[in-house]
Amino acid sequence: MDRLNGPPRLMIVSDLDFTMFDHEEPENLSLLRFNALWEAYYRHDSLLVYSTGRSPRIYKQLRNEKPLLTPDITIMSVGTEIAYGEPMVPDYDWEQRLNLNWDRDIITQETAKFPQLIPQSDTEQRPHKVSFFLEKPNSLEVIKALSESLEKHKLDVKIIYSHGTALDVLPKSADKGQALAYLQRRFKANGRVPLSSLVCGDSGNDAELFTVPDVFGVMVGNAQEELLQWCAENARNNPNIIHSTERCASGIIQAIGKFSFGPNVSPRDIKDWGKCRVNVLSPGYEVVKFYLLYERWRRAEVEKSDQILQNLKSSFYPLGTFVHPSGTEQPMSKCEDMMKRLYGDKQGKQYCIWLDRVSTSQIGSDAWLVKFDKWESTGEERHCCLTTVLLNTKQAEEGFTWMHIHQTWLDGMETKHRTVWFL
Repeated sequence: MDRLNGPPRLMIVSDLDFTMFDHEEPENLSLLRFNALWEAYYRHDSLLVYSTGRSPRIYKQLRNEKPLLTPDITIMSVGTEIAYGEPMVPDYDWEQRLNLNWDRDIITQETAKFPQLIPQSDTEQRPHKVSFFLEKPNSLEVIKALSESLEKHKLDVKIIYSHGTALDVLPKSADKGQALAYLQRRFKANGRVPLSSLVCGDSGNDAELFTVPDVFGVMVGNAQEELLQWCAENARNNPNIIHSTERCASGIIQAIGKFSFGPNVSPRDIKDWGKCRVNVLSPGYEVVKFYLLYERWRRAEVEKSDQILQNLKSSFYPLGTFVHPSGTEQPMSKCEDMMKRLYGDKQGKQYCIWLDRVSTSQIGSDAWLVKFDKWESTGEERHCCLTTVLLNTKQAEEGFTWMHIHQTWLDGMETKHRTVWFL
């Protein structure tokens, strides 16, 4: 919240598995579409919140495997843990609230009496979450008996069953919805209530998100029957909750358009930027657009034309400089020659680029400083550098001139072969 000057224009609160990203889509196309849309139009004045059943450890593991953007807030372990920013600073006040009438030892003892409950891995056993696998045919009988057993100990707990396989025992005051409601109270106390909030989910442990007052909701197109049934019983006449026709992140994009929150055409969906005009002069859009062209150029998905090279040349300040993350410096006028040599070098490979944490600041009447993490991946290999770009608005036409580019490797993300990294 500290990076915003006022209330967020939009807050998106999304589950991860089979909501923000699709396990059945190896090239992560819908996720990359969302990434480009968010960084081009929303990052500068909106909040991104992940709400996941994953523990911190396997959430971080996922971040190392998928092109997920850095969220502003992370709700983990089915709403029992809240963390802020990239360093993931824990919310200790939230943890203290969950201690009331919670006794993990008693819960462990009682659940051990049910052989149908298969404990999940140690990483998923958290201070305020006890987790098991449970086969669906046994679920109703086991949940009923376990609830009665825990009630005898007068513990304030709840049982959440999701995906037809996972059972979690949590404090009664904890779930994804109550964690979000807690955040909303904090926003209100600070005078920073988001102008609009969109919750996104696919399974039973997302249901409570849709109960939070004053939110819009989207069940993605691949939503589980358990969530669809819950909404049919509890939100049938709520026009602010929809079931999208698109899967995962594409369904989230569809909901942004359905509820008219703002732009809903991802830059990745634009085939010819020359025929597409944005309504505002946007440095964020400018850098996202450039690196998408760069990706398509190296994948040979655009024609190797003199027009593209000429447009590139006219966008770069002739006396500007590019500082490679290795520290070497070269005139930006040489970028055109390098682009010619790189055309199609990633053709047929699983190569993609995405930008994360795009931040912009106007430092003069016609000058902008843009900072972001620029990621490249080829198959399972990935690299990242912090990139700073100085942009000037063009005098005679819409658009920007790239005055200077400076890149620095993020720790552990450098490439050993300098020639494979450019711009």
